[in-house]
Amino acid sequence: MAFTDQEIVEYLESLDKDSKAIKKDLLKMCWYMRGGLTYEEAYNLSVQEREIINDIIKDNLETTKKSKLPFF
Repeated sequence: MAFTDQEIVEYLESLDKDSKAIKKDLLKMCWYMRGGLTYEEAYNLSVQEREIINDIIKDNLETTKKSKLPFF
């Protein structure tokens, strides 16, 4: 299966976009964990573990909003 130069460029741009999204997600997790999770440790998490942590963060943010307790 042969790809055109344009298809290769589009694929590489897609990979770059995905890579940036993962890095942003990992850094957000580290920030919300307030030092409880280092960037290196976050990189070593599986996709499932990252999803679970993100769900916990979302739940905690919702609880904070509902309770009107300070978060930041």
